[in-house]
Amino acid sequence: MTLNLELSSIEENGGVALAEALKTNSTLTTLNMIGNSIGDNGAQALAEALNTNSTLKILDLQKNTIGNNGALALAEALKINSTLANLNL
Repeated sequence: MTLNLELSSIEENGGVALAEALKTNSTLTTLNMIGNSIGDNGAQALAEALNTNSTLKILDLQKNTIGNNGALALAEALKINSTLANLNL
């Protein structure tokens, strides 16, 4: 299952809310969030979700104003998550 939210004005709060849903989602395999300005907080929330999500294979976060803290959190999540095969920043 694919969810395309490209350029949907999700921003930080939306990114955090989506991350909460990903923690228990068992069907989504591809998530496109290009250009939504989720920032570091949104990226950190998604990283936390990746620690428990076991179905997401592709996550596209290009053009989301993710800085060092968000990127570091995502990198740490990749140490735990074994299903994500493609992460675009």
